[in-house]
Amino acid sequence: MPLPIPRSFAAGLVLLTVCGPVAAQAGKADAPIPAATLALMAQKGTTAAAPVLFRAYKKESEIEVWKKGPAGFVHIKTFPICRWSGQLGPKRKSGDRQTPEGFYMVPKRQMNPNSHYYLSFDVGYPNAYDRAHGGTGSAVMVHGICSSMGCFAMTDATVGEIYAIAREALNGGQAAFQFQSYPFRMSAENMARHRADPNIAFWRELKAGSDRFEASREELEVSVVAGRYAFAPSRDPAREAAVATYHAVEEARMAALAEAGEPAVRTTYSDGGQHAFWAAYMARGGAVGDISRPEALAYAGQEVVVVPGHRAPRPVPESVWAAWAAPDSGLALRHMAGFVPSYERAPDPFGALAGRLPARYSDALPSLLAAGLADSRGAVAGHPIPAGAGAGLIASAERL
Repeated sequence: MPLPIPRSFAAGLVLLTVCGPVAAQAGKADAPIPAATLALMAQKGTTAAAPVLFRAYKKESEIEVWKKGPAGFVHIKTFPICRWSGQLGPKRKSGDRQTPEGFYMVPKRQMNPNSHYYLSFDVGYPNAYDRAHGGTGSAVMVHGICSSMGCFAMTDATVGEIYAIAREALNGGQAAFQFQSYPFRMSAENMARHRADPNIAFWRELKAGSDRFEASREELEVSVVAGRYAFAPSRDPAREAAVATYHAVEEARMAALAEAGEPAVRTTYSDGGQHAFWAAYMARGGAVGDISRPEALAYAGQEVVVVPGHRAPRPVPESVWAAWAAPDSGLALRHMAGFVPSYERAPDPFGALAGRLPARYSDALPSLLAAGLADSRGAVAGHPIPAGAGAGLIASAERL
């Protein structure tokens, strides 16, 4: 039974079947944007020449295309990534096979129409943040051919469309387009599940940028301050207020999920991952070209539980406990047998005994016993007490 193909990826598969051996085509760098994609842009109120922005998600193995419309950036389509390498987390040095995470800018000079990997563009690693943390390396690309050593490998056909979309935006006047790279979709749920990962502090910085874009739909103005990502506020007060609200709600949701017992995990890979679309396509006999370390893909995305989950008790709703405590409720404490509220109880008859502590041992003796011991002629239970014995007993106790 053939697997269903997500609608967001249908255009990519059509391009594969129509273009055939695209590597043999001449003028590949000048190929037009497919008509179906242009129609999607028109439906969203934007054009091929409008500014573009890309968002990549490693765990989900997807790259989103966003175009600027009248009211901000709008989502156009999503492409499945055929191969990325490494683990979740930022790239730190040359040769670590890590696909980078962060915020990058791509001017026209970083577009490569003569790439050995069909077509490509350099995302701009290392950026200012990477360099501030000692990051080394270069030539991290979005390119064709399903092979990665730290890049976003898209297959020839899909990178051809991505390249055309980026090219037309740059030709339309955009000085450089933004490429946002994330470990996973930056939802409160994903952040709560990965809260024990060593990269969580860095991912919180990325989430601040992601939240800002989600709420404002404006391209991020990114800087690096004291080794941390910083984002300029929106020039629109209403959008800036929306950003603050969105981020506060996400923070509260993350805390609530952890409090409710969401398990904490680390997602591990043998060497990066691949979108399930391409795995299914290849299983049906589709060709995607060379695949780097195909054996590693079988061990991709294994979740290791770091903090086991637990089911937190649900709080009793206010409406319920208010009904329990109501004066006319049969469950009210004042209606329980023998229960008397403290404010309605009689004074404690022994309350006077809680006054000043006795200064001497003899002061604490019951009065009858003290009198009997002090009386040299007294007797206890019919036994006479020698004269002066009582006084001596008290005097001895005083010295203890």
